[in-house]
Amino acid sequence: MKIHHLNCGTMHPIATGRMVCHVLLLETDRGLALVDTGFGVRDVESPAERIGPLTRVIRPEFDYHETALAQVEALGFDRADVTDIVMTHLDSDHAGGIDDFPSARLHVSARELADADAESGPSPAVRYRPWRQSTHPDDVHSYDTTPDDWFGFAATSLVGFGDDVAFVALPGHTAGHMGVAVRRGDGWLLHCGDAFYHRSVVRGGSIPLTLAFSQFASARKPRLAGATRNRLADLHERTSESIELVCAHDATLYDESAGIGHL
Repeated sequence: MKIHHLNCGTMHPIATGRMVCHVLLLETDRGLALVDTGFGVRDVESPAERIGPLTRVIRPEFDYHETALAQVEALGFDRADVTDIVMTHLDSDHAGGIDDFPSARLHVSARELADADAESGPSPAVRYRPWRQSTHPDDVHSYDTTPDDWFGFAATSLVGFGDDVAFVALPGHTAGHMGVAVRRGDGWLLHCGDAFYHRSVVRGGSIPLTLAFSQFASARKPRLAGATRNRLADLHERTSESIELVCAHDATLYDESAGIGHL
């Protein structure tokens, strides 16, 4: 298996600095798999309709060449080569590109899918806006149990990937938020989605106040999200030589990983 690290959406929130939408592209025996999708072509073409007032907060560049579709094609593949999309959650800056791969099977937690489809209130209306406007894939595989143990975290293997890719429960940002663990040689890469926003959460050190506030304010269950961050910091301390932790928006973590081209 080969891993590509893609930035599928550069953002410039006020007083925060550059942020990214860190997406994984996996070359597997069954085809290509995306872990999250970042912003998609429809977001670039119609940001006011798709993202709405959130654009004034996260200030995305909306560059077509940063979409997953453009980057998949730049690597010499076709959109039809993407057989699977694995979602940490369905927020707008993660799910916008799902539309661009209509033949792919979508993997998502059942709780996240239910909330994205039907949860009421202003926050769900904003965060799930592109998903609610999209044509959903015909093949959606939702996961409502996490019967396995992954280094002390509840987890489940994903259909079609054997033991090489797993959902890891990282709740708090949303109730159904998942990390995605990808086997890498003798170790693992864990994409933590929005479980944390800044590398210092797991590595230690100071966290910029703007990011600390953002990760608190954007969490549907702040106390649970805090507990998840503490568990990830403990995981990093115990397993840093065998497990690499990345998140969706830390540009430094993305830059460190982007040069890694294979398992």
